[in-house]
Amino acid sequence: MNFLLKYIFLGALLFEASVSCLAQGGLLNRFSGGMGGSQGGSARSDSIAFEHRDDSKNAFTITYKYLDSVRVLRPDTAINDYYKYFSIPVTQQYLGNNGSAGYSLIFSPYAKAGWDAGFHAYDVYKFTIEGTKFYTTNKPFTQLGYQLASGKEQLIQILHTQNPRPNINFGFDYRLVNAPGFFVTQNTNHGSLRFFGKYQAPKKRYGANFIFLSNSIKASENGGIQSDSFLNIPIYSRRFTIPVKLGGAALTDPNPFVTAVNTGNIYKNATLFLRQYYDFGIKDSAIINDSTTEYLFYSKLRLQHTFSFNTHSYQFRDINPDTALYIQWYDTAFSPSKDFILTDKWKIISNDFSIIQFPDSKNQGQYLLAGLRLENISGRFNDSSTKNFYNIVLRGEYRNKSKNKLWDILATGELYSAGFNSGDYNAYISLSRYLNKKWGNVSLLFNNINRSPSFIYNTQSAFNFKNSASYNKENILVLRATADNPFISLSATNYFITNYLYFKNYYETEQYDKVVNLLQLSAAKKIRLGRRWNWYADVTLQQQANTDAPVRVPLLFTRNRLAFEGLFFKNLNLSTGIEMRYYTPYKGYDYSPVMGQFVLQDSFTIRNRPDIHLFMHFRIKSFTGYLRTENINTASLNNGFGFTHNNFAAPFYVYPGLLIRFGIQWNFVN
Repeated sequence: MNFLLKYIFLGALLFEASVSCLAQGGLLNRFSGGMGGSQGGSARSDSIAFEHRDDSKNAFTITYKYLDSVRVLRPDTAINDYYKYFSIPVTQQYLGNNGSAGYSLIFSPYAKAGWDAGFHAYDVYKFTIEGTKFYTTNKPFTQLGYQLASGKEQLIQILHTQNPRPNINFGFDYRLVNAPGFFVTQNTNHGSLRFFGKYQAPKKRYGANFIFLSNSIKASENGGIQSDSFLNIPIYSRRFTIPVKLGGAALTDPNPFVTAVNTGNIYKNATLFLRQYYDFGIKDSAIINDSTTEYLFYSKLRLQHTFSFNTHSYQFRDINPDTALYIQWYDTAFSPSKDFILTDKWKIISNDFSIIQFPDSKNQGQYLLAGLRLENISGRFNDSSTKNFYNIVLRGEYRNKSKNKLWDILATGELYSAGFNSGDYNAYISLSRYLNKKWGNVSLLFNNINRSPSFIYNTQSAFNFKNSASYNKENILVLRATADNPFISLSATNYFITNYLYFKNYYETEQYDKVVNLLQLSAAKKIRLGRRWNWYADVTLQQQANTDAPVRVPLLFTRNRLAFEGLFFKNLNLSTGIEMRYYTPYKGYDYSPVMGQFVLQDSFTIRNRPDIHLFMHFRIKSFTGYLRTENINTASLNNGFGFTHNNFAAPFYVYPGLLIRFGIQWNFVN
């Protein structure tokens, strides 16, 4: 993957240089062509004729859409939120190192019907089909991002997209997360690559979308430090010397160029996605000038086929296992002379056939869809056993985004009518209404999901240790109301979950026989304190009806930014200030490294200081830079001044002390 990164960087730079040279050459040719020499036939050979500038031709425009969305969006250029550039969301509780396992402090269950392997602790680092952006741009666009942090942590991001013709767009994304970590056996190395493209025939009957993506997750697991008391012992002020529970034999200095995982998880997946459609409808055309005619087409009926091929590999490995620890944690004995390796591998082939009808041919935001999907799934497990099964899925959709853009109605449903996940379904309805500039947008959402247990709960999975129970389907009901306007953003969400499945005691599985009832109330507000001073406040309250429910969330989560902002010296866009993240004490999840799962525990309460960071973000034209001093809250006078009062992510898992982050993002338009 590192070699691939070098080639991508070199190719992008060579591409930029070549296009720039061509552009400069064209400009020189136009300038010399304007000279009134003898070859030009001008009446005044000593005069210079200047070409009138057409601002519309020189202007750069770029928009994008997600795969199944009708909304046309523009890239967000605001610089006040660092987490647009970072690989981990601000609401994520993770195990202390960029790239490590995590879960959201704002509760959100996995809510997809059908087959699921069950490994989601690293989902935030992966490229997905749903997150793919399809661009439309009048000039080639490249975005390069690089971040360097304490502990030799690196984050590299590259995006390139272009329209060689108005009806063709292609591009690629690349992201590398590399972090040796501050504790032994904590190194992570994640690489994600995505190619995307779209095509529409000149006469606009045929179209296609293409995606290829690959994710490689490599994360060493140390099981946490051996004792919390080590954090207060002066000889362990250098955290890399603290003994850990797994992989402790690898007591070497952190090295960003060593990406091997001797003890930890290696997850890989690749997806090939191709969607094609053909439209029937009304032909039309518009004459632009004497030599140019634009073909118009108003679709009435669309035939659509979507093909996808997915591979997934989930592996835990320990080449120097501590047999006593595995007996204690997992009640599993094995030969100490052998590597401890667990593997689940999957292949999924999906074919979806859909018919889409547009009642109003001039409003493509209103349509009816009926579809049939066939899934063929094959699994291979540690003992070389295999499992083959299929799913037949019926699905329908109605969408109506009104011409006046005031109403947006979406209703979707899918039913697994036959196969391994027979009886699963997903019903979704949302209603949105734009009121006016003052009151903004209000929306209501209903979502009901009936889903089979993830396959990690199945006895055939290599990651299922001595759990022979047969579990019922989970049922998730989500009710949500939101209001978004210039004054404030508000939302209220209620989750009702029946037959909730979870892990406990590192490997044991359990199903809750009552209803999980959880209410969330959220608000976000920008408060202007002065001409240059702004306060950004985000707060979420979460409350469960049942105190014995196996869901662990803090009652209050809040993020606040006090920023000095403005435009200076015509080109300097600046946002600098202080940022604070805080959540109330709660019995956070423990982590099972072999399973890659966060597990229920009741013996340890996470009581952290607020996370406090200083930041300075700026943009000068197409160049963005950010400098951050993080975790100032870890300052301590114990055993002399230092940043050693670490916050906890989970029992025996610790966040680092003071961190310095520096990063840049540079946009190139050719």
